[in-house]
Amino acid sequence: MGTVPAEGGTVQVATLPRWLRLLPVLLLAALIVAQGVTPGDVELGAYYAAVSPLAALTYGVLGTAVTAVAVVVVMMLPVVGSGSLAGAELGAVVLIGALSVVIAGVGQRSRGRLVEAGSVAEAAQHAVLAPVPPKVGAVHCAALYRAAQRGTLVGGDLFDVRDGPHGVRALIADVQGHGLAAVSTVASLLGAFREAALDQPDLRSVAGRLERRLLLDADANGELFATALLLEFPEGGSVVRLACHGHPPALLLRDGAVAELTADPAPPLGTGLPGLPRPVTAEVGLRPGDMILAYTDGVTEARNASGVFYPLAGRLAARLARGADPSPREVVDAVWEDLIGYAGVVGDDVALLALTFGRP
Repeated sequence: MGTVPAEGGTVQVATLPRWLRLLPVLLLAALIVAQGVTPGDVELGAYYAAVSPLAALTYGVLGTAVTAVAVVVVMMLPVVGSGSLAGAELGAVVLIGALSVVIAGVGQRSRGRLVEAGSVAEAAQHAVLAPVPPKVGAVHCAALYRAAQRGTLVGGDLFDVRDGPHGVRALIADVQGHGLAAVSTVASLLGAFREAALDQPDLRSVAGRLERRLLLDADANGELFATALLLEFPEGGSVVRLACHGHPPALLLRDGAVAELTADPAPPLGTGLPGLPRPVTAEVGLRPGDMILAYTDGVTEARNASGVFYPLAGRLAARLARGADPSPREVVDAVWEDLIGYAGVVGDDVALLALTFGRP
């Protein structure tokens, strides 16, 4: 039993399967039946001692105590043929039942602490990577994140969408490493982006603030870098501006077709080497109903059983051609479902961010 990421991105304590919870009852019933059909000189009562410890693994204190009492009562009933047990044997079963109650109490307390720890972890991770609201300014949004490290909500990928004086700005990035080791870098980048999205006049300046944040953190933590894609929807919604730092290109979904949005790539953030090209902000015209899907390389680097990379653009275009719902929420959910069906197990963090202007 432990904390796992549940569907929908929350952390919860894994519950025991129903068949395991029924096992103590089924075992007790089976022993009663077996004792009733065996010859009178065959004594099966000692096997009842296994019921209470099994209950301690699946029930709480009260359930285990009720089970232990039921076992003793059954063993003393002559009708099932187990009333001939010696007093010492019956005493041993009673002692095992009492110890099982104690074990159940310890387990129940541990599970309570695990639930509390899972709730604290969930709150802390949501504070780092807050869910994207369905609408930011005039932009409709949907996002999906799945961390590669089991039991976490945050890994090495991040995204955010913010409204400000320069329009709606969005970020999707993939930092060095993944899992809990990358969370501090994710938190630093998100904090820097949320300030820069409000203060800086253009995407190049926003990227500069992110670069500075990584370089400052690298002084204490060693080399840090991140690929990133920045997007800006100015007032009016007729264009989108993009700045790419070594990140996979976003996709434009328009009238059932899927195309890459190209922008001259700059090196990943955090390299800090002199002479490297600065990002060139690309500007792409938008039509009503256009959608932009940004993603991290955990999507396109997933492979099927034959080792073939996941062809995101092609499979998404085929889905839209079949008349699938093109809303942001449906698109990100459909891509994740299709990705899991294609690759089975995805070994890297996965982030998807769908944005559309003027249509939910």
